[in-house]
Amino acid sequence: MMTHTRGKPFQCDLCNFVFSRKSNLKRHMMIHSGEKCFHCDLCDSAFSQKDELKYHMMTHTGEKPFQCDLCDSAFSRKFGIKSHMITHTGEKPFQCDLCDSAFSQKSHLKRHMVIHTREKCFQCDFCDSAFSRKSELKYHMMNHTGEKLFKCDLCDSAFSRKGVLKCHMMTHTGEKPFQCNLCDCAFSKKSALKDHMMTHTGEKPFQCDLCDSAFSQKSTLKYHMMIHTGEKPFQCELCDTSFSRKSNLKCHMMIHTGEKPFQCDLCDYAFSRKDQLKCHMMTHSGEKPFKCDLCDSIFSRKGDLKYHMKTHN
Repeated sequence: MMTHTRGKPFQCDLCNFVFSRKSNLKRHMMIHSGEKCFHCDLCDSAFSQKDELKYHMMTHTGEKPFQCDLCDSAFSRKFGIKSHMITHTGEKPFQCDLCDSAFSQKSHLKRHMVIHTREKCFQCDFCDSAFSRKSELKYHMMNHTGEKLFKCDLCDSAFSRKGVLKCHMMTHTGEKPFQCNLCDCAFSKKSALKDHMMTHTGEKPFQCDLCDSAFSQKSTLKYHMMIHTGEKPFQCELCDTSFSRKSNLKCHMMIHTGEKPFQCDLCDYAFSRKDQLKCHMMTHSGEKPFKCDLCDSIFSRKGDLKYHMKTHN
């Protein structure tokens, strides 16, 4: 009868919870004791509450009884659908006390608070790296294990992060959502756009320690350093030629295959490299951008200018 009168005489000695039934209190005490009496028959998982086992079984059966009325999403728990509905209403009830950020879920606020505390609780067992999120540690561990769970359906590429796979897929679709505001260039990655913007600003933050050269991109500095070291890690399998860049090896391979993918629209000429086609197009346009500083001669190719300079010497 206590369930009707709302009387709750059974008090937990370890916290403030009260219950109308002694059996409910008994089940609750398992949370404090760590006892897990309810075992899954399909895996090694065990739970302190029968309801938790019930919801767990849905991960095996795939059952999701709580359906969203506004979209096709479905959930195994009632609180899952409740949290999901906020994505439709735009409601963000969880407010950060230290800044203006607000979130639709309490767990998202909790993750956000780490930005303010700078706390990094998740330590890597193999190196000194530490992370504020468990998911970040999980991805980091793949650097040690070499595990790549996210596989491309269109080629053999595989990645350790879902976001990297998403960017990779744009190489197949040709999608380039990040547009430069100063020119017509567009990119599949935000970081690539950021690097490109330096070509407009002239900023070159990556300085060579061995000479005065500076670059707008870290990767360009990396390739430049190979000039000093003489390193050429990309070896042709058909001859002894090796290169410092993978793209150069790719172009070189066309010498062996005879492939010439860059076709002139004005004549029958075709080339294995894009820059060769660009130079060729100047024969049609008459453009000669390379000017001699010592006389009035002009040339369509830099190599021709270089050869011409010997006549002055």
